[in-house]
Amino acid sequence: MPGDEIEVPKELREFMLEDAEETILGQKNGAQKQYRYGNLHIREYDDKFLVHTDKVDPRVNPIGHLVHDAPEVLIGIACGIFTGVISAKKFSHKNPKKISLANLLSSSLISGYLGYIATKKIKKYLE
Repeated sequence: MPGDEIEVPKELREFMLEDAEETILGQKNGAQKQYRYGNLHIREYDDKFLVHTDKVDPRVNPIGHLVHDAPEVLIGIACGIFTGVISAKKFSHKNPKKISLANLLSSSLISGYLGYIATKKIKKYLE
């Protein structure tokens, strides 16, 4: 099942695929580096590697990866955008001088983060 990770201790064997590419795509979760090899996602830590398989390679299909492997990111972005648009429409008509870009941005960021966290918890519960 995607999301299940295999731990490979470094002292057991220094593990790395020859053709794996270092990448910034994916959540590092405290890892020093991360690599991709097809749908394989490898995170390198001081003492171990954590390896799991994604349904979709984000280098090939970033939207598909968000939908199938990281919906919490997609929902967080959608919540942030939705909150920003609704807040801008609501408050700009009432008192355009009092609403600030910082207020809109902070409410969007908070909403996006809450959407991300909630979806991540739901996803973990369903796994």
